[in-house]
Amino acid sequence: MRVRRAYDCGVKLKLDLHDIFNKGQDIDRALRGIMDEAVAKKATLVEIIPGKGSGQLKKRVLRFLDQKDVKQLYHRVEKDSKNFGRLFVHFRWK
Repeated sequence: MRVRRAYDCGVKLKLDLHDIFNKGQDIDRALRGIMDEAVAKKATLVEIIPGKGSGQLKKRVLRFLDQKDVKQLYHRVEKDSKNFGRLFVHFRWK
């Protein structure tokens, strides 16, 4: 049996896009807001939940994260292997 130990790795933020899945400008504002908050609070992780659906919202989130000005803010994006409708954005602070 393998035991996993929990450890504190800093501030974690979460953004659930279920309520605004069909409101383009609200999605962009929410994504920009969570990224700005992550930078301000020096968060180590942002969990974004676009939901499973057709995958269009997840693609939109990934396109947002791939923008040059946004991409320079974070370290890497991880797609949750156990939950298709969830992404993790990892930050590294010096």
